[in-house]
Amino acid sequence: MLPFPLFAADAAPRPELRLWRLDCGQLWTYNLDELSDTRAYVGQSKLFVGSCYLIRHGDEYLLWDTGLSREYLGKPLVRGKEDSTALSTTVVEQLARIGVKPAQISRVGISHYHFDHIGQAAEFPQATLLIGAGDYAVLGTPGHEARTKQFMPWLGKDAKVEKVRGDLDVFGDGSVVMLDLPGHTPGHHGLLVNLSKRGPILLSGDVVHLHENLDTHGVPSFNTDRAQSLASMDRFAELAKNLKATVIIQHEEADVGKLPVFPEGAE
Repeated sequence: MLPFPLFAADAAPRPELRLWRLDCGQLWTYNLDELSDTRAYVGQSKLFVGSCYLIRHGDEYLLWDTGLSREYLGKPLVRGKEDSTALSTTVVEQLARIGVKPAQISRVGISHYHFDHIGQAAEFPQATLLIGAGDYAVLGTPGHEARTKQFMPWLGKDAKVEKVRGDLDVFGDGSVVMLDLPGHTPGHHGLLVNLSKRGPILLSGDVVHLHENLDTHGVPSFNTDRAQSLASMDRFAELAKNLKATVIIQHEEADVGKLPVFPEGAE
């Protein structure tokens, strides 16, 4: 893995960078113990938020994760004895509030292939898809029919897709970097956004779902590789410490307030 650029001293000035947090749903997890293969949460439940992010780099737009699909739109969230999932607004509706048309999204970056991160991806078929090579490899294989459907615009012979191996410097100037953090899924990635005023922002994908997982090394029972998961947690935590970054766990309700309330963005 080659080191990614962070702050190139002699580089030309970077284009303006701005980051927005988008509401991409809510998820009530009745059996929180699914998020621990060491039985840390027996009998507990928790509300998670679904978060997507829009990054403007000069005149270009990157959408990071696309949340729940429209099938959940308007459904009530029930905090009962079973899982419940709801979506109150769409990505397209939120983009319209800041004057961004779907056709202006040039890149869609996907942290990983789980349903709550890919649901509205196909609404941006003109964009180049950025996805971990390990995740892309399962598309079209038995048992992955539902997620394959969400990626139909990028399955053809001439599809605009970049199968990311390792880290990816998205714009070539170190401002936005996809971080290789496998284990939750084979090709899982996080995102580093180097804002000029706020400094580095680390978006977790699902390297962890809870802040305490970084301290306790909690691994969900459904992760694809335990050893990779632990190594990725360690890398994420060390990056946060060394860069003095703002850490945003994408499913943590408490982290929503770390960025301005939409439609305001962070610079």
